[in-house]
Amino acid sequence: MANNQIQPIFILPEGTQRSTGRSAQRNNIMAARMVAETVRTTLGPKGMDKMIVDSLGDVTVTNDGVTILDEMQIEHPAAKMMVEIAKTQEDEIGDGTTTAVVLAGELLKNSEELLEMNVHPTVVARGYRLAEAKAQEILKKMGVDVSEKDDSILRKIAMTAMTGKGAENAKEKLADLTVRAIKAILEKSDGKIKINREDVRLEKKVGGSVDDSELIEGIVLDKERVHSGMPQRIEGAKIALLDAAIEIKNTEIDAKIQITDPEQLQSFIDQEEKMLRDKVEKITSTGANVIICQKGIDDIAQYFFVRKGVYAIRRAKKSDLEALSRATGAKIVSNIKEISASDLGKAGLVEEVKVGEEAMTYVRNCHNPKSVTILIRGGTEHVVDEVKRAMDDSIGDVSASLVDGKVVAGAGAPEVELSKELRKYAQSLSGREQLAVQAFADAMDIIPRTLAENAGLDPIDVLTDLKSQHDKGAKWSGINVFTGKPMDAWKSGVIEPLKIKTQAVSSAAEVAVMILRIDDVISGSSESKGQMPPPGQPPMDM
Repeated sequence: MANNQIQPIFILPEGTQRSTGRSAQRNNIMAARMVAETVRTTLGPKGMDKMIVDSLGDVTVTNDGVTILDEMQIEHPAAKMMVEIAKTQEDEIGDGTTTAVVLAGELLKNSEELLEMNVHPTVVARGYRLAEAKAQEILKKMGVDVSEKDDSILRKIAMTAMTGKGAENAKEKLADLTVRAIKAILEKSDGKIKINREDVRLEKKVGGSVDDSELIEGIVLDKERVHSGMPQRIEGAKIALLDAAIEIKNTEIDAKIQITDPEQLQSFIDQEEKMLRDKVEKITSTGANVIICQKGIDDIAQYFFVRKGVYAIRRAKKSDLEALSRATGAKIVSNIKEISASDLGKAGLVEEVKVGEEAMTYVRNCHNPKSVTILIRGGTEHVVDEVKRAMDDSIGDVSASLVDGKVVAGAGAPEVELSKELRKYAQSLSGREQLAVQAFADAMDIIPRTLAENAGLDPIDVLTDLKSQHDKGAKWSGINVFTGKPMDAWKSGVIEPLKIKTQAVSSAAEVAVMILRIDDVISGSSESKGQMPPPGQPPMDM
C-alpha cells in the first residue's frame, strides 16, 4: 500500500526565520514607520530634542535627524534603509534629514492602506514613481534663482537652517559667519560655482558663549609651539609645511657602533648636532619663520629654531597641513634638502592664543584663503556639539543653494503646493496608479501637519487654511508656527535650497518603493548577528 504521507522538504538551514506575503510587508512597513515616528517630533522651529545615552554612558542631546538615527544603533533591516535615506541627505546637502525620513514613513503608511484595498504592490510602486517624476518637475518650476551676490537671501537660508536648533539664540551672528566663510572659499569655473564644504573647518572649544564664535580667515590648529622660548606672535609669517621629521633618522637595519675612545663619542654627538643644525639652516635660509611639521622635531633642532626666532609646531595632522596649503598657498615639502623660498606660504599673523585651558595656534589674515575656520564657542560640551551640528546644516544649505542656483520658501509651503499639483496630475491618470499618485500627494501634507503638531496647533485647521491660500494662488503660503496663521514664507525670510526638497522626495520615494516590493524576508539562524524577529513580535528593539 502506498504511503500517502508527504515528507517535508527543508531547503534552509535549521533556525532560519522566514516571513512572507502581507506579514513580511506589514513588519517592514511598521519598522520603517517607527523610525519616522521617532524623529518626527524634532521637525520645525518648535521641534523637540532627543537625549541618547550610549552603552558607555556618553550623552548626546540633539534634534538632528541623522545624528539621532546614527546613535540609536538600529538593527531591523527595513529600518536601516530609513537610516540610509538620512545619511544620503546628510552627504548630499547636510540638512533636511528629518524631512526625508518623515516623508518616507508617510508614503509607506499610505501605501499600506492601498495594500489593504488589494491594490498590488507593483501598481503602488509604479504610481509612486510616476508621482516622484512629476514632483521633481513641479519643484524645478517653483525654484527661484540665487547667486553669490544675494547676501540677504543667503543669510536667510543660513538662519532658516539654524532655526529650532541649539544655535537659534545667536543665529544672526552665526549666519553671517557662514555666508562670509562660503564666499571666501567658493570657486567659479565655466560660470559654475564649485564649493568643497570641507574647506570650511569647524573647530569647537568649550568656554565663553555662542556669541563669541568667530571666523578666522585662515586656520586654527589645536596645537601649541614646541618650545616656550619661541615667539608667541609672528607678523608677516612665511610658512613652511613639512611632511618630514627634523630628527636624526635611525638606520633601516639593526646596527652596532663600537666606540673605544671618549673623543669618538663626542665627535659622534657633534656630528648629530651638525646634521640637525644643517637641517635647520636649510629650512630657515628660505626665509621661513613659521614651521609646521607633520612629524617630530628633535630637542636640539628646537633649540636652534628658538635662536633664530622661529615659531614651530610638530605632529600636525595631515588634514591640517592640506588645509594650511589651501589657506596660505604653501606647498607641502617631503624632502628638507629640496625646500626653497617658492614653497613657502604667507599669512598676516601667526600667534598662540590661550582658549579656555588649552593653547591653540591661529594662522590669520591669509590673502585670498581657500580654506577658512569657524571657531565655535559655548558654555558646555553638549551646547558646542549641537551648535556645530547646526552650523554643519547651515553651511550645507548655503553651499547647496549656490551650487544648484535655486531656492524655495520653507514653512511647509512647497509641500502644500506639491500636494495640490499632484492631485491635479492624479485626475489625468486612469487605472489604479491614480490611487497611488493620490496617496503620494496626501503624503506631502505630513510636513505642514507635523510642523503644526510640534507647535501645539490644530493640524486640520492649519492645513485647511494653507490649502485655501494655495488655491487662491499664494504658492509661498506657509505656516507661522508662532501665530498658527498662514504667512508668506518668502517675505518672512524662511528660505531653503531647492535641493533639500528634490533630494528628500527622491530618496523617500525610492526607499518606499524598495520596501513595498519585498514580500519575503529570510533571516539567518539564531547564531547570526542582527536576526529578524519572528512574525508577531515587535519588529525592532530600540
